[in-house]
Amino acid sequence: MLQTYLSDLGEVIWGLLIPFIGTTAGAAGVFFMKNGLKDSVQRALTGFAAGVMVAASIWSLIVPAMELCEGYGRFAFLPAVVGFWIGILFLLILDTVVPHLHMNAKEAEGPKTKLKRTTMMVLAVTLHNLPEGMAVGVVYAGYISGNSNITAGGALALALGIAIQNFPEGAIISMPLHAEGKDKKGAFLDGVLSGAVEPIGAMLTILAAGVFLPAMPYLLCFAAGAMMYVVVEELIPEMSAGDHTNVGVVMFSVGFTLMMALDVALG
Repeated sequence: MLQTYLSDLGEVIWGLLIPFIGTTAGAAGVFFMKNGLKDSVQRALTGFAAGVMVAASIWSLIVPAMELCEGYGRFAFLPAVVGFWIGILFLLILDTVVPHLHMNAKEAEGPKTKLKRTTMMVLAVTLHNLPEGMAVGVVYAGYISGNSNITAGGALALALGIAIQNFPEGAIISMPLHAEGKDKKGAFLDGVLSGAVEPIGAMLTILAAGVFLPAMPYLLCFAAGAMMYVVVEELIPEMSAGDHTNVGVVMFSVGFTLMMALDVALG
């Protein structure tokens, strides 16, 4: 019994750390790349990240939530709809009250502040990463509970998918920060810091899900709504900016199919 518990605990800890490791590895690219990322490369990486997040929202979060609600009959959709909208509104509120600056944007969003430009860029990525951490946390909470259709493989698939898209994201933040004037070490640490919110958010979500276990379908779709908000509000505009935006669409499709394949193969 104890050995099984320790094994499950080890899987959960690794699952929470895998996305953070992806961000850290990507941020380390600032030490090896002399020039900043080209606009076309940034669009491609952003499109890839968007595809992974959309597929993760559907296959790893919304579908399992709907399966948990099969006994609700005609109203099986209700927990998914409610949870999804709470996630959307939660990110909308954060987007409004937290000062932040998206990559390549000229004006900051949120309340006026005297924070440095680089600090607001880190805050923007932190807001982006928070729902990803929550998604990993709620999926592992479902796996731990044993009362859902979420398997260890399915939870691992989500963690790996988020880590894969976090790798280029780590480079996307550290490289522009260095181009803004930060030294390489400082840009790397800021990139790592932006990703630290994921394991923290995941752990807090696991604790919350343990208390509100019957609300698992709502929590799964809450995380899906939060991630979809990030995709539509931030990633799609960034991947579609400028000329030759088809590269963003192609990489979106690559990210979507990769995440879908991971979920089916490991789930």
